[in-house]
Amino acid sequence: MPEPLEPFRWREPTSTLRLRWGGYHTRMLGGLLLIVGGGLAVAGGAASSPFANFLLYAGSIAHITGWSVLPSAGWRRVWALVPSTAVMWALLAGPGWLWILVFPYLGWLLVRHRPIAAYPTLLFVIVGAVLVAPLFPSYDLMLPALGTMGAIMLLSALAARAVHVAQARSRDVRRRRKLRNSSTSSP
Repeated sequence: MPEPLEPFRWREPTSTLRLRWGGYHTRMLGGLLLIVGGGLAVAGGAASSPFANFLLYAGSIAHITGWSVLPSAGWRRVWALVPSTAVMWALLAGPGWLWILVFPYLGWLLVRHRPIAAYPTLLFVIVGAVLVAPLFPSYDLMLPALGTMGAIMLLSALAARAVHVAQARSRDVRRRRKLRNSSTSSP
């Protein structure tokens, strides 16, 4: 009689990586806070004053540091942080440029090791930006526009994670079926 198989348990692919320093949850939370906080500081640095200039540079450093500490393969982090930092500066042009948030989101999918099947969730971010930009037409409304887009990106990331889990579960079911069929056919 074959041994019973353990139930399906999915883990984030990045949580299985061997990290050279720090813990997974600490690096994940710290990196995410630095990415978002740095991006908001860059967005707040639009005025021309010494403090605003400080916000631009400090925000950029925090944003880059955030991408650098996320648990992931190193090349993935580099591919995410370069365009994401450029996007944060481009957003200084105002809400009409919200559509370029698709690039940091694409970097997020790459850093989180999401499968290609999860990449259609990019459409949620693009459509969200197209719908949100007219609601917040001037730069003084940029913070609520970014908040709205942040919520859309969060929901899109959760949808991408759900696609990833469903794909892994489907693969596991096929593997179990194959094991069961091979154990019943052998004498």
